[in-house]
Amino acid sequence: MLSIRLTRLGAKKRPFYRIVVTERDAKRDGRFVEIVGHFDPIAQPPVIKIDRERYDYWVGNGAKPTDSVRRCLKTQERTARATA
Repeated sequence: MLSIRLTRLGAKKRPFYRIVVTERDAKRDGRFVEIVGHFDPIAQPPVIKIDRERYDYWVGNGAKPTDSVRRCLKTQERTARATA
């Protein structure tokens, strides 16, 4: 079973996250299938980039996004609508 979740990178107290497709029982920072985006919570405003085409592809193939990834996706859509 595949899931779409965050993988932590960055230095101590300076987190940076990749949004990856991975096996559900893999370690948080372990092996992954594909990187579909990134999230930088330190930047003002926080930066969220998700390749929507690849995200939709993996969801269509049965990957389940975590709650935090769903929240990032909603935030990205809201900011895209506000700037358009």
